[in-house]
Amino acid sequence: MKKALLAGVALTFAMSSAAYADIVIATAGPMTGQYASFGEQMKAGAEMAVKDINEAGGVNGEMLKLEIGDDACDPKQAVAVANQFAGSGVVFVAGHFCSGSSIPASAVYADEGIVQISPASTNPAFTEERPGEGVFRVCGRDDQQGDVAGNYLVENFPDAKVAFVHDKTAYGKGLADATMAAYEAAGGKPALYEAYTAGEKDYTALVTKLKDEGIDVLYVGGYHTEAGLMVRQMREQGMDTVLVSGDALVTDEYWAITGEAGEGTLMTFSPDPRKNPDAAPLVERFRAAGIEPEGYVLYTYAAIQAWAEAVKTAGGTEFDDVVAALNDGTFETVLGTLEFDDKGDVTLPGYVFYEWKDGEYDYIDQAAN
Repeated sequence: MKKALLAGVALTFAMSSAAYADIVIATAGPMTGQYASFGEQMKAGAEMAVKDINEAGGVNGEMLKLEIGDDACDPKQAVAVANQFAGSGVVFVAGHFCSGSSIPASAVYADEGIVQISPASTNPAFTEERPGEGVFRVCGRDDQQGDVAGNYLVENFPDAKVAFVHDKTAYGKGLADATMAAYEAAGGKPALYEAYTAGEKDYTALVTKLKDEGIDVLYVGGYHTEAGLMVRQMREQGMDTVLVSGDALVTDEYWAITGEAGEGTLMTFSPDPRKNPDAAPLVERFRAAGIEPEGYVLYTYAAIQAWAEAVKTAGGTEFDDVVAALNDGTFETVLGTLEFDDKGDVTLPGYVFYEWKDGEYDYIDQAAN
């Protein structure tokens, strides 16, 4: 009996040791709530990356185990998720999505020695004011995006009345302010600058004001749900005002909200990674699985790719070694070849303009394809 008991204990220990040998990583974003379509993008990218890495033998012979965190783009919930990850032994997080979540969560990760690479958080403060050296991103920044958008507005709408509105979030306000600053620096004069409340369904008062002011172009610093409602309600009031926004419109859900009212909407986003020839086999595998790798699907995949390569270089998941490998390395990803600068920002091509047409978004300049 005693031998059997000891054997049982030994087996249990061996099983728990084998489970513990898995490298636990995570992704976190809005898995529920009005921005859940972006959480779905991140989850899809992370799951495929983990599947592919494990099928290729894992990282340094160890398998990856993925945890999913739902922050609903809420700062307090993001901190709670970050603490939960720390308690679960997570060593790396591909997240979060909203800058307002990534920034407070990064303080937890810095304290706990967890590497964070955001696929989507674009507020400059995320890296400019990062609390530790383990904070990175594989997307661009709002000041870069704003510079492209502001200059585009001056060049393409020189005589138009341009209004700027934002949703008061770290992402939305940061993007609107950066775009308006670039617009003014290029000689533009904003006709209106206002905040709106995210999550509302009726923007009639704002739309009526825009109509009374004769606004020709509306720049929205915010997310696709509110932007979609605004453009729909502008069309209902007979307005042909052009809606311009940023990378938070890179989801098919935008068109589901707008229908034909979304025709002609302009937005900035990085070069579409789906058009990267090296990513073609992966794109096809996503589509074969019934997943369109739009928006931040491939960005999440690439964040995990870069981290995994850094761990291989480091020879393990020890925080300082992995951070050093990320700082010094060059990584081949589905986004292309990338490196990180001394702030944790990525060295990739900047932003380009897209237009929504017939339910899809594509480059304005088709020659860019």
